Amino acid sequence: MTLAEIRQALFEKLHELEEGYALRFSRGATLYLNPTDEFGEDVVVRKHTGEQVTKIFTNGPYRSAADDYKL
Repeated sequence: MTLAEIRQALFEKLHELEEGYALRFSRGATLYLNPTDEFGEDVVVRKHTGEQVTKIFTNGPYRSAADDYKL
């Protein structure tokens, strides 16, 4: 699948959780990806320095100044 297809599938499942199961909050989420090329062959994701990427963490979406100042 392309990342766009995965993004859409995630959106649809999150929508299903909200609407079908009345789920409104979560402590977090874990997403595992199996990177491949367009032929389905495994690939290794690397930083621009050449170091292999094995995990990426986030604390949630970017908060804009408008959010902080209630604009």
